Amino acid sequence: MNFRAIPVFVLAAGAATFALAASRDSIDNIGETRLKGPLGEKLDRMIERHVLGTDLNYITAPFMEKTETKGWWQTEFWGKWMHSAIPYSHYAPSDRMYNAIETGIGRILESQEPSGYIGNYPDELRCGEGWDVWGMKYTLMGLLHDYDNEQRGGWVSRMNVPLDAAKKLCDYVIAEIGPNGRRGRELWQTGNWSGYASSSILEPVVWLYRRTNEKKYLDFATYIVKGMSEPESGPRLVDLALKGVSVADRNGYGNKPDTHGGYVMKHNRWKSYEMMSCYQGILDYVEEKEKLDGCTEALRNLRKAAIMTADDIVKEEINLAGGCACSEAWYHGARKQHLPYLHLHETCVTTTWMRFCEKLLEVTDDPKWADQIERTFYNAYLAAMKPDGSEFAGYTPLSGNRWHGQHHCYMHTDCCTANGPRGFLCFLKELCRNDGKTATFNFYASALVKGFDMYSLYPRANYARIVSHTEGPLAMRLRIPAWSAKTVVKVNGAAQDGVKPGSYFTVSRDWKLGDIVEITFDMPVVAHVIDHSVAFTRGPVLLARDSRFADGDMTEPFRRGVVADGKRMDGFSAVRTPSDDIWMAFSATLPIGSHHENPEGANGLAVMFCDYASAGNLWQPSNYYRTWFPVEYGPEE
Repeated sequence: MNFRAIPVFVLAAGAATFALAASRDSIDNIGETRLKGPLGEKLDRMIERHVLGTDLNYITAPFMEKTETKGWWQTEFWGKWMHSAIPYSHYAPSDRMYNAIETGIGRILESQEPSGYIGNYPDELRCGEGWDVWGMKYTLMGLLHDYDNEQRGGWVSRMNVPLDAAKKLCDYVIAEIGPNGRRGRELWQTGNWSGYASSSILEPVVWLYRRTNEKKYLDFATYIVKGMSEPESGPRLVDLALKGVSVADRNGYGNKPDTHGGYVMKHNRWKSYEMMSCYQGILDYVEEKEKLDGCTEALRNLRKAAIMTADDIVKEEINLAGGCACSEAWYHGARKQHLPYLHLHETCVTTTWMRFCEKLLEVTDDPKWADQIERTFYNAYLAAMKPDGSEFAGYTPLSGNRWHGQHHCYMHTDCCTANGPRGFLCFLKELCRNDGKTATFNFYASALVKGFDMYSLYPRANYARIVSHTEGPLAMRLRIPAWSAKTVVKVNGAAQDGVKPGSYFTVSRDWKLGDIVEITFDMPVVAHVIDHSVAFTRGPVLLARDSRFADGDMTEPFRRGVVADGKRMDGFSAVRTPSDDIWMAFSATLPIGSHHENPEGANGLAVMFCDYASAGNLWQPSNYYRTWFPVEYGPEE
């Protein structure tokens, strides 16, 4: 089924951009950015081996079969793929990408029933237990991305076929489990995790309203938000957040949590991925409602609940690798990250956290959310991606080894491999935003962006250089990371005053071709101590020891009293990496070893570290790594 003609891509910086009603949930500025250096190579490999390597006939087969009886989630894979493939088709256009997208969208449209349903459940099991509504959420996202692509000039238009399909699908959901729906149940009562999974359909419902301006979709979004916030045993995403209840402690407030410890639970509220997806939809909803109703107290509370929840996640859950969740559940992980908890850093959680932070950055313009994206991207995210870009690990422990993801739903793929490419988009889209009046640099990687050329070895090195390719008045905003205590910014060699950590520094000038901005970051190695365990970070990067260095016993303890939380460690030096497998390498002489009463044992031990993303990246059981190390106890402890 071929609805489109030849692809027409808009790639030139400064080219006219179609004015969508959507804000930053679409294709965005992808065609105006080109990554270079190590990150550009990683992205190119991921697009080639993963996005282009996906078999679209295979991941769309369940939609054609409609035989799912076990309540599984095969139908999320295509929508996730489209959510990355469409933007990447503008970043790296090719006939292969066009053909893959065409194959996928053609099969999805062909599978749509006259009722509007797109999915793989038989009628009697639809919109009930399991992941049917969750799958329709991702299908809506995929259809709307395809529609946006047409409006941006990505393909010669075939009218509004994907938008019409999205409307029919949403109309089906409304008729079945909307107000007074045919199924006789509330939307939040379907699916799993106290309604989180199904309620997260809010996000694409708001997207659909933005693109159609049809009131019924905003009314449906309001209905979903009420289900998220009002029923005593429902998600309770607003009142519990406003009361300051931590995300790991939200069970027991009007619900009776499951205790069996299974992978999927009906009633618990600690599921991280689905909760954050709901809050992302809430923030989109508030934006649209405020255009109509102004900033009401109810809308302020919705936004406040999302921001308070994100702040709590940073405080209670995010670890030094920017990852979170144990077995995909909140567990006060920040204070427990030195312990060997199972199933850490599910890639779906990692990607969703980055997307949540991207939305918070848009809503608040607070650079702390870019700090969070950066830390997660350079650590938990890149660690999950196989070096050849072909797949993503299901989980990435803080110590151990890397390994392949799961096989989900009797398919040779899984949710994390499907979700992985969406995370790189968060970094790529927020690298530099230039609206012609202000260019905001959030990240510092070698890249050609609209109006500027940036060269950097960051975060391996602490320096970035930006050269102007534009002329005329423009405000350049530079994110100054919170961890960089003394950042130096120079414009054409002249040092600038007023640079403060954790803020944006603005350079407003009449730019000339060849003007140069240089940024030098304060990037010490810092010790982090939790309960007789120590780990080390350098700037945004978590450091790890790796078995490839063959430099001694990784379990040998640090001497008591010589490392302290927050201490700057002067004994680390950047050194040449031993192989292309490792991005960053550092040597250090450290107070390791129990026999320091001996004159020889009292000497420091020379060991090697690498960046956490490189650690264990051979994906072999023999290649293991460690990030947290024991510290000695004394007899009085």
